[in-house]
Amino acid sequence: MVSMDLNSASTVVLQVLTQATSQDTAVLKPAEEQLKQWETQPGFYSVLLNIFTNHTLDINVRWLAVLYFKHGIDRYWRRAAPHALSEEEKCTLRAGLITNFNEPISQIATQIAVLIAKVARLDCPRQWPELIPTLIESVKVQDDLRQHRALLTFYHVTKTLASKQLAADRKLFHDLASGIYTFACSLWNHHTDTFLQQFSSGNEAAFLSSLERTLLSLKVLRKLTVYGFVEPHKNMEVMGFLHGIFERLKQFLECSRSIGTDNVCRNRLEKAIILFTKVLLDFLDQHPFSFTPLIQRSLEFSVSYVFTEVGEGVTFERFIVQCMNLIKLIVKNFAYKPSKYFEDSSPETLEAHKIKMAFFTYPTLTEICRRLVSHYFLLTEEELTMWEEDPEGFIAAVEEIGGDSWKYSLRKFVISSLQPCTEVLFIDIFREYNQTLTPVLLEMMKTLEEPTSVEDMHALLIKDAVYNAVGLAAFELFDSVDFDQWFKNQLLPELQVTHNRYKPLRRRVIWLIGQWISVKVKSDLKPMLYEAICNLLQDQDLVVRIETATTLKLTVDDFEFRTDQFLPYLETMFTQLFQLLQQVTECDTKMHVLHVLSCVIERVNVQIRPYVGRLVQYLPLLWKQSEEHNMLRCAILTTLIHLVQGLGADSKNLYPFLLPVIQLSTDLSQPPHVYLLEDGLELWLVTLENSPCITPELLRIFQNMSPLLELSSENLRTCFKIINGYIFLSSTEFLQTYAVGLCQSFCELLQEITTEGQIQVLKVVENALKVNPVLGPQMFQPILPCVFSGIMEGERYPEVMSTYLGVIGRVLLQNASFFSSLLNEMAHKFNQEMDQLLGNMIEMWVDRMDHITQPERRKLSALALLSLLPSDNSVIQDKFCGIINISVEGLHDVMTEDPETGTYKDCMLMSHLELPKVTDDEEPPTEQDKRKKMN
Repeated sequence: MVSMDLNSASTVVLQVLTQATSQDTAVLKPAEEQLKQWETQPGFYSVLLNIFTNHTLDINVRWLAVLYFKHGIDRYWRRAAPHALSEEEKCTLRAGLITNFNEPISQIATQIAVLIAKVARLDCPRQWPELIPTLIESVKVQDDLRQHRALLTFYHVTKTLASKQLAADRKLFHDLASGIYTFACSLWNHHTDTFLQQFSSGNEAAFLSSLERTLLSLKVLRKLTVYGFVEPHKNMEVMGFLHGIFERLKQFLECSRSIGTDNVCRNRLEKAIILFTKVLLDFLDQHPFSFTPLIQRSLEFSVSYVFTEVGEGVTFERFIVQCMNLIKLIVKNFAYKPSKYFEDSSPETLEAHKIKMAFFTYPTLTEICRRLVSHYFLLTEEELTMWEEDPEGFIAAVEEIGGDSWKYSLRKFVISSLQPCTEVLFIDIFREYNQTLTPVLLEMMKTLEEPTSVEDMHALLIKDAVYNAVGLAAFELFDSVDFDQWFKNQLLPELQVTHNRYKPLRRRVIWLIGQWISVKVKSDLKPMLYEAICNLLQDQDLVVRIETATTLKLTVDDFEFRTDQFLPYLETMFTQLFQLLQQVTECDTKMHVLHVLSCVIERVNVQIRPYVGRLVQYLPLLWKQSEEHNMLRCAILTTLIHLVQGLGADSKNLYPFLLPVIQLSTDLSQPPHVYLLEDGLELWLVTLENSPCITPELLRIFQNMSPLLELSSENLRTCFKIINGYIFLSSTEFLQTYAVGLCQSFCELLQEITTEGQIQVLKVVENALKVNPVLGPQMFQPILPCVFSGIMEGERYPEVMSTYLGVIGRVLLQNASFFSSLLNEMAHKFNQEMDQLLGNMIEMWVDRMDHITQPERRKLSALALLSLLPSDNSVIQDKFCGIINISVEGLHDVMTEDPETGTYKDCMLMSHLELPKVTDDEEPPTEQDKRKKMN
């Protein structure tokens, strides 16, 4: 490509780019391969620049050229990158990129702006000092297209430079911001004033174009203001701009008043309004103390528009959310909270706190509280209609799931524990000013003591809203509300009102009880609550039933949950939950109900056995139906885990369904493993732990283990537990089938994993030796020389040495002939006589006995060494004193006095006739627990 002139190269590349836009794979694939080969050729990116700046060419070809250029910046622009572009070519490209800002296609213009910003991130200002001056000159031109494209590029460059985090880069951006801030402010003011004038004239096309420039210039100013100054409050222009935002916001809100909500201009105008609020929120987040002079005005502005008549007719939901976020962040800001001892607080903190306290007076707080509850907490007509027409859709529409959803929504979602904007604001203000607001909320409660007529829908919704507030403030109202009396005298009777119009209140009351469960509900009242839950799980309304299931989950999850109180209702509740699981159709709702079922099964454990028959029959069908819904399958796996634990040995009856599920979930060659692996491994483990015997199918699943061990992920510990499960379940059959491959995997693992990982591997080997002393040493023979060598070399980590001695101790104590052959092998390796090597080993063993801290391991070492004493070998006889000494020490470690007889006995001596007593609070032993005891 270097040998061609630019025009010839452009022709060739243009032809291949055209082929690369083809829908025919026979044409597309060779073209992509050719382009990939050219990526590292000198001159290729100059050709691409020549192509995508040629406005006469096909749009798709130009688009592809831009994308390849952008890809090349990421891979080849840095000096140290393989096949890096030459400095000469980069210089030419930088000059060509900012020659013309006249791209007619907006999508391509955006991509060009982004790629210029990518180059700026690496080269500006040192290698590209002319970029910013060129952009500043270009945004001053009168040509609308050029001005817009230059402003678009200016924004992307500013945004990219502001995102750099290294100290030197931050300093460069601060210098840049200081140099151009005055210009950026004047540019924004100019475009804003132009927009307002054109809006007044009614020229829609003109004011839309002007509004676009206003938005871009404000985006530039936002990045400069928030990230361009270390102490922005000391800069008069910055603070002047921030104070000016409030007036501009009022102007833009008034503009929006005169535009209908369905007008295309309205959407752009709302974006501008939201951008103003983002400037304030970002500045508060990054510079809380510099924001102090803005606290009073921000609160006055936000509260007036959100909680008074000022906002009527001009506000919209996203704006209200932003204002509420601004109030919340001021209320909760840690920088504005003085310490317990005021004199220890900084003057800035005390100043901000003083402003807050002066603003949040009793009348203001009361008005905010009442308005939040009586206006923003009310269910809307749209929500009530959706409740009727699509109950599960209603749940998905009023329950926001995950993350920082409260920042963006006025409402909340039922299944999520995260509250949205209005409720989070209420909680934070109530907690901050609970002494002021508690009497206000108690007064609102008192006005609702009388029964509410089902004919008065507004009164029902008001009561729903107040109950919502009481639930959200449960922890703060702990000492002010006698919940037990309220529960018996008012809430329970309201749950018994079955009228259809009363269902919002039934839903709210059962939700409210759920919020108070862990706060203040006497244990004696639980049976009454269980009775109410049983009734509501049969409610005619699906939303009420789902909310009841949520409260049931909170009830059984409570710290003071008592199984004996719950058992009389278990069969009814479990049956009703299963019916609910069948009735709901949405994936998220099924997951939620399954989670409730899992919690119930987990809490009652073996008591669930008589009632799970129908669920067991239904889960295979649900698994099949959820083939495209991996998160639902995760919920099914969790349910199966608790189900197997509850069924114990009876879980063997589930194997026709259970084992294929485990097989799929833990098979790394199957795509779903990305979602299912962790829960699948847990299910595999509990299945083994509760299995009464090995089956061919259960043994066959172990074929999945080798790739899992190669993965060396965070699931490795569970994999070791699974291997132990097979060893305890059927060591002979398991080792004969899989030990060769397993030993190979272990040898590879021991070379690359951490010390803790090595210990875990060797503990598995030790279990194999313990359970099967004949077959175990033979199968893991390749590992034993490394262990022996570790002992002889004096392994420096005490825990590793303890594990080494445990492994060799098992071999010596339980398979003396194999130990002799191993000793012979090691003697050849160390080029020593067997007796000499044995003596050195015993000496090292006795010397490192203090490294062994566990009594059972000390006892094992003592017994192993004592087993050598009957030999007439002179080397062993020479070590007699050392062996006896550590044996006596080990004996002291394991002997305890029997308080009844006053005699001493070995605390580690277990009788096979003894069965451990299980209290009501303990889980019964698994089949594996019994197998371990036998071994």
